[in-house]
Amino acid sequence: MNIIPRFKTRVKHLWEQKVFRLAVILHVFYFFLSIILFFLIYKEKNDFIIFYNVGDIFLNDIENLYNQAYYLWDFRYFPLSALFFIPFSVLSFEVAFVVFNIFNILLNVLISIILFKIIKLVKHRDHEEDDKRVILYVSIYLMGLPHVLNYIYGQINLFITLFILVSLYIFIKYEELKWQLIGSIILGISIIIKPTAFFLIPFLIILRFDWEQKKFKLNFITSLVRLMGVILPLLLNFILFLIYPLLWEGFLETNFTGSNPVALNFSFSITKLITNFCYFYNIPFNQLYILIGVICVVGGLGIISYLIRRSAENAIIYGFAFGIIIMLLVYYDSWDHHLLNLTPILIIIIFNLPRQSEITNSIKPSLIFFSFFDLAFVGIWYLIYPLFPFNFEATFFLLLTFYAILKYCLKNKKVSLKEE
Repeated sequence: MNIIPRFKTRVKHLWEQKVFRLAVILHVFYFFLSIILFFLIYKEKNDFIIFYNVGDIFLNDIENLYNQAYYLWDFRYFPLSALFFIPFSVLSFEVAFVVFNIFNILLNVLISIILFKIIKLVKHRDHEEDDKRVILYVSIYLMGLPHVLNYIYGQINLFITLFILVSLYIFIKYEELKWQLIGSIILGISIIIKPTAFFLIPFLIILRFDWEQKKFKLNFITSLVRLMGVILPLLLNFILFLIYPLLWEGFLETNFTGSNPVALNFSFSITKLITNFCYFYNIPFNQLYILIGVICVVGGLGIISYLIRRSAENAIIYGFAFGIIIMLLVYYDSWDHHLLNLTPILIIIIFNLPRQSEITNSIKPSLIFFSFFDLAFVGIWYLIYPLFPFNFEATFFLLLTFYAILKYCLKNKKVSLKEE
């Protein structure tokens, strides 16, 4: 077996890169900082408390899964997501938090590997042949400040990032229907754990307007297989909703109709900026109507531009980007640590586009802002929100990225025969 010697050689090669050494050291610092801050400050006010409690409640009092009196903050996810947290709920809270963050470290190793593999698959031919620039961007991901909050809060975003990247890798590398089914099931499981990837579902449909023949073309079988795969895990939740009607009521109230989506906070979604504005100036509003309106505008633009895209090769990458950006722009709560689901996709796009693409020049500033500056504006929001409760900087860069991808889709480019 040559695996171990090859692995050692690869690690040695990576460690010779100064930026990679810095990324690893900085990332390990993030991990230990989160453990220290947990025991000193955040032991009783982090997100992991919710995940820790939900596993026990699912086993012993499932009808109260959405009874928010049990939680420090609202539990919003699908009921089956609680199964994922049961193993942690049998440990003491302190041990569970440390073990959970060790898992997060391992997940980042896997994410970096999958990210590297996807870039090698889709890298445009005019990029450098060596891996130095790829290593640079993987290191940027590892150095990103959103990791700090993800570790401190004990959040689950890295699980979602891994599932999204694995499904994307499968969709790009394998054309067989069985692999398309497996990739979509993995994506469906990620939505169960946390519905960040929910708006990716429309972009799984292989439908595109053919500009030469002036008609839409649909790959019906592959699209159907993908939709079946992603929806099947989600449907399992509705078995619980049917057995326990209170779960369905609680799920709807917590996510859409209750008082929590109205609360003033530093979310950078368009929906939250609008509700913050109405709340701050005492303007009557219905948060559900605002949510639906923003979904129609932002989601509609993304889906329409994707359907009439000029370029077909590796289009699924841009569909994934659209889906995640739409979720971040439209849902009530979009936080700094959620950007960990988006930044690897932006890195992939940077390498998939030509080296000097003008669209790349719009995406790079967003990647740098999300990785190193957005967290600072969260702190500024806390200082000024009584006078100005709008955390709009990340919104601007999300819209800039959204526009760049939209522009790419509509760009007049010769269409490749190989789609997705």
